[in-house]
Amino acid sequence: MHEIPGLFPDARGLIRVVAETIRSRPSWDEYFMQIVHLVASRSTCLRRQVGAAFVKDKNILATGYNGAPSGIPHCSEVGCLRDELGIPSGERHEICRGLHAEQNGIIQAARHGIDLSGSTVYTTDSPCIICAKMLINVRVVRIVCGQGYPDKLSADMLAQSGLELEYLRGEKQ
Repeated sequence: MHEIPGLFPDARGLIRVVAETIRSRPSWDEYFMQIVHLVASRSTCLRRQVGAAFVKDKNILATGYNGAPSGIPHCSEVGCLRDELGIPSGERHEICRGLHAEQNGIIQAARHGIDLSGSTVYTTDSPCIICAKMLINVRVVRIVCGQGYPDKLSADMLAQSGLELEYLRGEKQ
């Protein structure tokens, strides 16, 4: 067999490279969480960049990120109303120019006739109370989050609904 210099002089080298690749391969949860972080990079919110993906049978059904409605100037262009009024995170969600990532994902699915029931939603942050109520009614079966969000009512309502809420690192926040 003809060897190419520097390229796996024996089968053991090839096996070692393949084994290292397999060991570093992300789990499905890690994979989809990496994707929602990329989705979040489209956010135009000045406070928090959030991404969400609705997944069923390892297929992405819809994605969303937080930002102003289509055709409306973004907060990154006109400033943050919540900052101007001194509204803390997790309070008075109605006073905001933007939609949340979960809301935009649900809207995207509805516009394309996609049923989200039975799906898992991956999101960079745990849902607020408004999004929690929407996720319950959409009938997602699982929420996988990267970090917590200061909304106790949301956590309580999700627990009452029986909707599974997990943090990727296994930490309840």
